Amino acid sequence: MPRMNDTSRRRRFADAAREERPDLALLCLLVGMEADPGLDETGIDEAQIELDRLAGQLPFSPGGPEEWAAALARLLGERHDFRGGAAEYRRLESSLLHEVLRRRRGLPILLSVVWMEVARRAGAPVYGVGLPGRFVVGFGDPYGSHVLADPFDGGRPLSSEDAAMLVSGTTGTPLSLSMLTPAGPLDIVLRILNNIRAWASARPERTDVRLWAVELSLLLPAHPARLRYERARLLVERGDFLTGARELEDYAEVVAAVEPDAAETVRREARAARAMLN
Repeated sequence: MPRMNDTSRRRRFADAAREERPDLALLCLLVGMEADPGLDETGIDEAQIELDRLAGQLPFSPGGPEEWAAALARLLGERHDFRGGAAEYRRLESSLLHEVLRRRRGLPILLSVVWMEVARRAGAPVYGVGLPGRFVVGFGDPYGSHVLADPFDGGRPLSSEDAAMLVSGTTGTPLSLSMLTPAGPLDIVLRILNNIRAWASARPERTDVRLWAVELSLLLPAHPARLRYERARLLVERGDFLTGARELEDYAEVVAAVEPDAAETVRREARAARAMLN
């Protein structure tokens, strides 16, 4: 099956992000399409089928939140050996759902997507929790009786004390109730794209990856306005001086009313980019 062109892929991603109930797995797989020239519609279907297959191996309605968490840990963490490790932070594949399904390895947030999508298909009350520095999953009522589990550690259950230690170890601050708020599909996708941007930022030769991660982020209904500035600077860095300068000027107009000094700095950057054409 032929691979979709850039315009078609971006349009499909934007449309999927604007659905009333966005399909988290599909959005993650469309991110994978940007990174992997070998991923086509057949590959996307195969990944969805694999999630269905894994869900079919769960026991029917095992019980409450603790039983659901234990059932997922036995299936995914033990039987299929999904888990993470320090090396995963150095691999782009660790942020791509189809590769995580193939390799059984990934970043905390992608492993959590696998847990959530498999559990959801089996009827579990599951949701994602974006703790600072570690994405985990919750089972049950997020505002009542619930259990947290850490897919990066094979689905290990997390007590309140465990969660607090994860947060304090990353940020040095105590765990707050607001940190336990369920993350929506679009929040999760934006966080995945942020991870990809961070991976590419540490590798100056991969501005191509950083650019498409920024551009996908800009297609989400809600995103930080400063991403427009990042895209403009990337275009300049990649040699598209005219387009980059124009987008820097557009961004300066947006921020001028609230940050006039910052707007003037951006305008100077735009003038410098245009000067590179001479």
